[in-house]
Amino acid sequence: MKELEKEVAPAEEPTDTRKQKSRFARFLARKNIVFSAKRYGIDALGAMALGLFGSLLIATIFNAIGLIPGLTFFKTIGGYGATAAGPAMAVAIAFALKAPPLVMYSAALVGLAANTQGGAGGPLAVLLIAIVAVEFGKAISKETKVDILVTPFVTVFVGGVLAVLVAPYIGELVSYIGDFIGWATEQRPFLMGLIISVVVGVALTLPISSAAICAAIGLSGAALATGAIPANREGLALAGGAAVAGCCAQMIGFAVMSFKENSWGGLVSQGLGTSMIQMPNIVRNPRIWIPPTLASAITGPLATCVFRMQMYGAAINSGMGTCGLLGPIGIILGWFGGEYPSTVTWLDWVGIAVICFILPALLSLGFAWVLRRIGWIKENDLKLD
Repeated sequence: MKELEKEVAPAEEPTDTRKQKSRFARFLARKNIVFSAKRYGIDALGAMALGLFGSLLIATIFNAIGLIPGLTFFKTIGGYGATAAGPAMAVAIAFALKAPPLVMYSAALVGLAANTQGGAGGPLAVLLIAIVAVEFGKAISKETKVDILVTPFVTVFVGGVLAVLVAPYIGELVSYIGDFIGWATEQRPFLMGLIISVVVGVALTLPISSAAICAAIGLSGAALATGAIPANREGLALAGGAAVAGCCAQMIGFAVMSFKENSWGGLVSQGLGTSMIQMPNIVRNPRIWIPPTLASAITGPLATCVFRMQMYGAAINSGMGTCGLLGPIGIILGWFGGEYPSTVTWLDWVGIAVICFILPALLSLGFAWVLRRIGWIKENDLKLD
């Protein structure tokens, strides 16, 4: 009987295997490599959003200021924002992952490659690829006598290979969102306004580029670079207006509903910067995303069916929302740039105020109040680090 029990008893893990696991765990601890949802899904993601804000998004504000006569030098400075975005995001991610200096500096090249290769999915590509490259860099850091050569080589090699092999597929995956939006532009105004407002607004908050998606699809009734008039011109113009509505709903919505937690600094950074900085909080509690998304589902159809809000400015502005006020500015420039086919009336101005600012604030506050009452949103759920 004892022999039978010995036969069916679970085999113990070999001592050598346990020692190897223990040695590997000590190595990870020594290198401060922590495989956790918090470190990657909250810390790294939040840092990436700040990196994007400190480069591309602040550059868009400079570009907006540069439109003022006599201040064109702001536009010159802002023109470097797109190039700086990838390196800024990657370095911010490396900082969040507590990378050694040499790994952090090497991450800049990884970010540039990933963002460039990723296209509209550039920010997401930077997030995923920079995390892997930085962790490999941390693992090899100070393990050799030629650290100044080996550490940046490994970091850039791993990140560069992934940027070339993986980032284009991430961009292609994001392009499916663009295809869906393109299909929505051909639908009736109510359905088109609903779909585009919600989808582009969500894309704005996600770590992907809503502006790049809108530019790629051409969400504007403005003449193309060749001077040709786009097919379905009015439909594209209305779709651009709906996209502006959705982006504004996300940014203004998060800004006002989190005012209690983040005060004026949060209001400005989200209302004029980006709602993407709320992504770590969305990961913690996805329900906080409900109020601004519901608001966009209301403002989008109102923009297309009631106010007939149309984008005849640059298509990229359709995906900017209130970042540097470039969404509304794009619409206004379309009015006075010779593209807008109608006379500008008081209803157009009221439409911008209501769709871009007033309704997103009121609706998001109302929906958030309900969710707070039922316990879906709790105190400090929207607090920015």
